[in-house]
Amino acid sequence: MRLVAATILVLAAPRLLSAQERGAVALGEAVAGLDVTGRVLMIGAHPDDEDTQLLTWLARGKNVETAYLSLTRGDGGQNLIGNELGPLLGMIRTEELLAARRLDGGRQFFTRAYDFGFSKTAEETYTHWAKDSILRDVVTVVRAFRPQIIVAVFSGTPRDGHGHHQVSGLLAREAFDAAADTVRFPRTATGGLGAWSAAKFYRAQRFNPAEATLSFNVGELSPFRGMTYAEIASESRSQHLSQGFGALQRRGTSLDYVKLEASHVSPPIVPEKSMFETLGMGWGRFDNAVLPADARAALNALPDAVAAVRRVENLAEPAPMVAPLARVVGLLARVRAGLTCPRDGVASGCFGVEGDLALALETVERRAQRALLSAAGVQVEATAPRELLAVRDTLPVTVTVYNLGKSDVVLEGASVWMQNVYGRPPAGTPTTIVPDSAGRMTLPLVSEWASVPWWLENGFQKGTDMFNPPTSGLTAHNTVIGEDRVANTHVRTALRIAGVSFVYDDGPVVYRVADPARGELRRPVASVPAISLTFEDEVEYARVGTALDREYALHVTSAASTPRGVTIDLSLPKGLTADSVVRHVALEPFGSATVVFKVKGLLPAGRHFLGVAAKSNGETFMAGWKPITYAHIRPLRYYQMATVQIEAVDAQLPRNPQIAYIKGVSDNVAAMLHQLGIKVTMLSPDLLATADLSRYGAVVVGPRAFAATPQLVASARRLVDYARNGGTVVVQYGQQEMQTPGILPYPITLARVAERVTDEKAPVTFLDPHARVLGFPNRITQKDFDGWVQERATYMPTTADPHYQRLFEMHDPGEPPNQNAVLVAPIGKGAYVYNTLALFRQLPAGVPGGARIFLNLLAATGETTATEMPQP
Repeated sequence: MRLVAATILVLAAPRLLSAQERGAVALGEAVAGLDVTGRVLMIGAHPDDEDTQLLTWLARGKNVETAYLSLTRGDGGQNLIGNELGPLLGMIRTEELLAARRLDGGRQFFTRAYDFGFSKTAEETYTHWAKDSILRDVVTVVRAFRPQIIVAVFSGTPRDGHGHHQVSGLLAREAFDAAADTVRFPRTATGGLGAWSAAKFYRAQRFNPAEATLSFNVGELSPFRGMTYAEIASESRSQHLSQGFGALQRRGTSLDYVKLEASHVSPPIVPEKSMFETLGMGWGRFDNAVLPADARAALNALPDAVAAVRRVENLAEPAPMVAPLARVVGLLARVRAGLTCPRDGVASGCFGVEGDLALALETVERRAQRALLSAAGVQVEATAPRELLAVRDTLPVTVTVYNLGKSDVVLEGASVWMQNVYGRPPAGTPTTIVPDSAGRMTLPLVSEWASVPWWLENGFQKGTDMFNPPTSGLTAHNTVIGEDRVANTHVRTALRIAGVSFVYDDGPVVYRVADPARGELRRPVASVPAISLTFEDEVEYARVGTALDREYALHVTSAASTPRGVTIDLSLPKGLTADSVVRHVALEPFGSATVVFKVKGLLPAGRHFLGVAAKSNGETFMAGWKPITYAHIRPLRYYQMATVQIEAVDAQLPRNPQIAYIKGVSDNVAAMLHQLGIKVTMLSPDLLATADLSRYGAVVVGPRAFAATPQLVASARRLVDYARNGGTVVVQYGQQEMQTPGILPYPITLARVAERVTDEKAPVTFLDPHARVLGFPNRITQKDFDGWVQERATYMPTTADPHYQRLFEMHDPGEPPNQNAVLVAPIGKGAYVYNTLALFRQLPAGVPGGARIFLNLLAATGETTATEMPQP
């Protein structure tokens, strides 16, 4: 179930179209790929599912254009580096994938599927994703990328575990045939893209080598990078920091495996010596392409031209390579001129062998141009004086061409633009750039729209966990050109090197900033609304019958280059009043201000909204953005409506509402408890051993905190002693580490694949409705399990010591009962609670029942008598 309303927008930093790798590495790899025209598409379910070793071996080792299609962006996962969940986590994991691809050399695609959380079966997954829609997405990517080989990461069977994994394996196999079926999927259903028949279909067998039909050594050494492909893959995989995938790099022989499952070439060869047996991967594949005479002559001349480059190849002294590389660039341009389809990244309008040729030309043209620039010592960059550009504002961009080589270079023109993949052709007065100098052009960059990611452009498809397809002219092709080529800013330069003119696409435009600790940082330019409005929180709790008296701080930020006057109107739900509902703010260029509204009143039970709208220069603004910054990815901006959802809950507090809270992973619970009236003191794990806990009614340990903080494991006995002396300990879920003796007061066991209840609507049975924990300070009923999000419980114990009291029984359909979602152990004068209910998701989402249950867990010591408890 979605955690965030479809009205919320997310803004991701633009992708660097390839931070121009320079020198011998870039030159050597590019030249090695001048006669490789094949493509391989790998299909999985999430970021980090890909077989990174296979992908790296293909892309870096065999120079094959290799792409990974992830059905989702990993929105429903967990986050080991911060508190972002849901679409925010999807932003982070998208960027982590793109960072990984920049290392392993692959391309990146996504479908419109939203990761709604763990699923146990393909059937359950299809209740969230419309099968025909997601299959159409996969078929569209296949038709756009036109791979000779498709590799499914998963088997499509229950052994894959996760339902998303199973679906990816099933859809990959189905798309292998369906992409060629224009009756089932006519061109109109896939953006005008015609049928494509991949030659071979494999399944990755890295964890099941006994069934493999082919193995290969990914421990081979890259002659250009001085690392094995397995080492490069480890570095790539380590970009998934939010999932804790940092790994040691492996040297030496390392085998990977695939299984040939289907083939459209006759006869298929099993066992094989290569994935490319029976497939031509060079220019000879296009001997039968129908081309104009000049294009055919140029294509026929390419093998000899590439051989001429290699005869003079010298990566340390590359100047002799410039002329033959320029000839290759010219020949590729002549061949491409013989094709009628547009240069739109997917060769729409070219079908069959001509479409295949168009994409091969695009790939090798990029390689040849990159090689030519490297050999000629030419570097192109586009810089701006600031990072953010207000909508309808203009930013001067300086395009600089550095000539660090030995011959003259001509800058014939340049252009810059935002969002749309189709930009203006380069223009300007030609400038000759002599060696050891630079040529510059300053161009205006104009923004008409904020840099909103395409997948959230139209919200969610009704009744599903899938994003609606983009419909604007700016983003309609983003689903098929590849996420690695989607950018907020684009740069195009017309260059002449060694007498050959060509147009080089680059980007993005960057703002250079010096960080005292990290040196130069290059931050991609993005477009934002002129006025941004943000509250601190999107969701809050209030208690029914308790006067609300809060200050709401509204942050108002201007991205405009001129002064702005802003009028702010506050809207309030019935029952609340403010000191003023209209405010006026004067902002300097790029200025900011904080406006504080003092709000008081009472709210009835239910959901209420407090929001603002601002007017400035005839425009109305109702949203804003917050930055998400991590060192391993580019800057992100999370957009949200300037609205606070207030969930008024009929809830009572424990008698001692003071608690100590030890923060866990992806943990946003403490702030929600504070809004309910709990007095929260954040306690560092380092201080647990010595802190005075006697004044607290409870000590709470956040999700997965024992795995994240070894100091907490060392002090676990202190928690047991605190409970024995009359306190309440509430430990939220952990994983396998919770079986370690000494962490919990009594032992539990977890299955290797821990049990969980992924259906947020799964029935809940109360094992003892009169249990003290269910009666004070709030009477917990079935209603408290209404409206839950994503899941009921996660990483539930399979068995637990008899000392624990069980409160609930729950299970997913077709699975055995589990009574261990909440375990309460009376210890001395107090109680120790181990909770695997997904309250870490329910409280930040404002679920009323989640709040009431958590408050009762805080009072588990039994500080009241049965006569004081609310009656059912």
